[in-house]
Amino acid sequence: MRNSFVISTCLWIFTTGLGVQASTLKLAPAFGPPTTQTTATGSGFQAGETVKLAFDSKDVGSATADGSGAFHKVIRVPKSAQPGKHPVKATGQTSGNTAQKKFTVRTNWRTFKGGADRVGFSPFENTINKKNAQNLVLSWSGLMGDLVYASSPAVVDGVVYIGSTDGSLYAFDADGCGQEFCSPLWSAPTSDFSIVSSPAVANGLVYIGSPDHKLYVFPAKGCGNPVCSALWTGATGGAIDAAPLAANGVVYIGSQDSKLYAFDAKGCGQTNCSPLWTAATGGPIDSSAALGKGVLYVGSEDGQLYAFSASGCGQPTCQPLWSGHVGTTIFASSPAVANGVVYIGSFDGELVAFDAAGCGASTCQPLWTGDAGEFIDSSPAVANGVVYLGSGDDFLYAFDVSGCAHSPCPPLWRGQAVGAQAAVLSAPTVANGLVYVGENNGMVVVYNAKGCGKAFCLPVTQLLTHNEPIVNSSPTVVNGSVYFGSADQLVPPHGRLYVFKLFP
Repeated sequence: MRNSFVISTCLWIFTTGLGVQASTLKLAPAFGPPTTQTTATGSGFQAGETVKLAFDSKDVGSATADGSGAFHKVIRVPKSAQPGKHPVKATGQTSGNTAQKKFTVRTNWRTFKGGADRVGFSPFENTINKKNAQNLVLSWSGLMGDLVYASSPAVVDGVVYIGSTDGSLYAFDADGCGQEFCSPLWSAPTSDFSIVSSPAVANGLVYIGSPDHKLYVFPAKGCGNPVCSALWTGATGGAIDAAPLAANGVVYIGSQDSKLYAFDAKGCGQTNCSPLWTAATGGPIDSSAALGKGVLYVGSEDGQLYAFSASGCGQPTCQPLWSGHVGTTIFASSPAVANGVVYIGSFDGELVAFDAAGCGASTCQPLWTGDAGEFIDSSPAVANGVVYLGSGDDFLYAFDVSGCAHSPCPPLWRGQAVGAQAAVLSAPTVANGLVYVGENNGMVVVYNAKGCGKAFCLPVTQLLTHNEPIVNSSPTVVNGSVYFGSADQLVPPHGRLYVFKLFP
């Protein structure tokens, strides 16, 4: 009996301690937006048993453990999953063994207007909606040296990046600091000139243009110090107001010297880099390039929309595939590419639509135009069959993406603020049935994206700044938060990153 007891005790210790591995679970990737597919890899389960997987408490699939007690299963994050950390749990149906890992629901907004196509649509926003938008309140403000003019926030991997007219790029924790006012994680001076370019983030790098004729590149994680220096710069022949576009290993940016520049996104191994190639237009470029199916589109102050091959032409200087005249000059309005059509605003107050494939000739005519009031510096956003565009006549315009039988087309509806009116120079952002746009009366105005059934619509809500009318920074709407740049001219330091969230 004594020997049997010893053997049984030893066997129990072996099987429950050293001999049986604890169940484990890994997720790859471990973060992403709602609907992300992630691979759940488990071990330490009973051979051949069914293992059920749950996201929070929702069943998201099951797998069968192999002979070693391991499994691999691709699961999808629920569309309704809210921003933040969520438990993913694996439960063996025979052994009862469990393992758990956290998945972080987080959406990135990498560049001006969200992506390379510049459509300004935030597809994963599921927190702010038409019913609760009135509950948006100022959550915190990021402090910068001076006014944010035109520069629009990029939000990537929990960090917000934005440029200021004090000549610096700033990086903030996207969740704030637990206080009303937050200092940056780090900042990076470029020059003494005002930055109006919007940052772009790709492959661990953040890119931004400066009026000192340079593209600046910094490590997205900073440098371990409060103030960081550039990893490298790209030289252009003129001031840069446009936002860079980083795609497929290349970063593209327009310059006031009438050229579009293409740089190797990794740099050149030196502190100062020359472009891979350039492309000439007939006027200065303030417009930010958009990409669709291997073609770059950019507006120029000569009144032309230009189309270039994104891969270049094998020569130092490239000619356009085609160009299209919009009627008058193009300043800050940047093209949006959606469903085979390119949309851009003209300074004479027209929305202009071109076939993205061109017309088979070197010069193309628009498919249609839309009457958008006075001058346009806003950039179009496209979502759910509607094109949205701000105007200098103080309205937001909404057009059918297909235009109409006879140009210029009238809008489906126009949106105006409650109270004081001012020019709408910001690019709209569309998210979860709402349209957000900055207006130079000290606010971001929020509309129902479907309009109101009338020719003129009032906003769902208005997000106010403190003591500063200029709001031409395009709002970024991700992870249940609205980010945009402006200022508070009565309280130094004047520059502000405004962040609104739903009232808790």
